[in-house]
Amino acid sequence: MKPSKFEYFAPTDTSEVIALLSRYGDQAKLLAGGQSLVPLMNLRLADPAVLIDLNRVDGLAYIREEGGQLCIGAMTPHFKIEESDLVRKWSPMLAYAASLIGYPAIRHRGTIGGSLAHADPVSELPCIVRTLDAQIMALGEDGMRIIPAADFFDSFLVTALKPVDLLVEIRFPLQESEGFGWDFQEFARKTGDFALAAVAAATDIVGDTFGRVRIGLAGAASRPLRATEAEQWLSGRTIALDAITRAAEMAAAEVRTPSDAHASQEYRRHLVRVLAERALIRATGLSWQAP
Repeated sequence: MKPSKFEYFAPTDTSEVIALLSRYGDQAKLLAGGQSLVPLMNLRLADPAVLIDLNRVDGLAYIREEGGQLCIGAMTPHFKIEESDLVRKWSPMLAYAASLIGYPAIRHRGTIGGSLAHADPVSELPCIVRTLDAQIMALGEDGMRIIPAADFFDSFLVTALKPVDLLVEIRFPLQESEGFGWDFQEFARKTGDFALAAVAAATDIVGDTFGRVRIGLAGAASRPLRATEAEQWLSGRTIALDAITRAAEMAAAEVRTPSDAHASQEYRRHLVRVLAERALIRATGLSWQAP
């Protein structure tokens, strides 16, 4: 199929983008990598009257360390994040998750800003952003505002971005390698497919105990979640397999996604339990064997 007729703009700076968004509002869609929007338009599930192409806007693709944070421009493609030495140093789980997105062609065209704005609850990067407490920088008519990841995702394909907002940057806290453990697990029917479920685990390790624990869930609800009960229960406990198993069961109880053509709710809960257990075991460096 082909998309419906639309008006096309290719601005070259952010002020032009904001002016166009102010003019057209809900009638406009922003085109970043196009890996989600273009298929939706071709299927006529998305029908914008105006398309604003961001690919000629200067200064939205970069990776840098600044002010004690890892700052990534919204138009930075996934493969740049995957291959960046700076990301691998300061946010290795982000680099690893980027390597799992779709296929190489998708990773070369798709962008981090596009992925977050699309807000698919099973996507890798929304889960990572939520797990690592990143900040999303949005430019609008009244200037720049900071949206914590906890407040960014509202529901399926819905975010806190306003119709006149342009997502310009994502800021991640730097992850010190000493005493910090992480892992990311996902399950898909085949490589490149959307995951049925995914779990991100990050923990500060203090001797033989859990420090702060973060457990992010994808595919568990209409938005990426944090398994807060499991996080709080595990923090401060001695690192042990039985404690991890209990936390994984608590994480699985967070699954709210109803049964659909891809998987039942019961199966997704099973996946989250298994993936959470594996992720926490690997994040802490304990030995693990596949069941």
